[in-house]
Amino acid sequence: MRKLKVLIGIACFVFASLAGAQTLQEGRDYSVLAAPQPTEAAGKVEVIEFFSYMCPHCAHFDPPLAKWLKTLPKDVVFKRVPVIFRPQWEPTARLYYTLEALGALDKLHGAAFDAIHAENLNMTSDAVVIEWAVRKGIERKAFTDVYGSFAVQSKVTRAKQASGAYGVPGVPALVVAGKYRTADNAPSHEELLGVVDALIAKARKEQKR
Repeated sequence: MRKLKVLIGIACFVFASLAGAQTLQEGRDYSVLAAPQPTEAAGKVEVIEFFSYMCPHCAHFDPPLAKWLKTLPKDVVFKRVPVIFRPQWEPTARLYYTLEALGALDKLHGAAFDAIHAENLNMTSDAVVIEWAVRKGIERKAFTDVYGSFAVQSKVTRAKQASGAYGVPGVPALVVAGKYRTADNAPSHEELLGVVDALIAKARKEQKR
């Protein structure tokens, strides 16, 4: 009886997944970029999350996204781009690229969201960001050297350009294969990620043509 229930559950899951893929609709679930952008991973499907540590919606989305990332197939490449919709958001964009360069992103990515949205830390200035990183165990000089480096500044500049090139109206936003951008009307995070899965499948088929 237990095996039967398991099989029924699997069948329902597969049916629901197929139904979701079949009902994927342009204009409702996603939009096609007017100017598709080149991707960096040849032969793979690229997924970009545009986000900001300052965004509460991004903070809520990050835990289910982290679980989803553990299930990615080998032919999918994921990366993040911090958006800077206003000058006050630039310090946390610099934070992201500094943590990435120092190899501390896996450890402190979620902690940065918590600092802002759970601990109410105002991370809109360089000084506050630096002090937070030091409290988290990063050596001050190592952090400030990278934080103020030309390499990080260049990445911040490119991030600003990317959000414009991809036409990102708000965050979180996900872009698949450089041309499909998710809509912002998904009822839940899980359904949004289901749309991304369907877009990955769509892009994969297009690559094989």
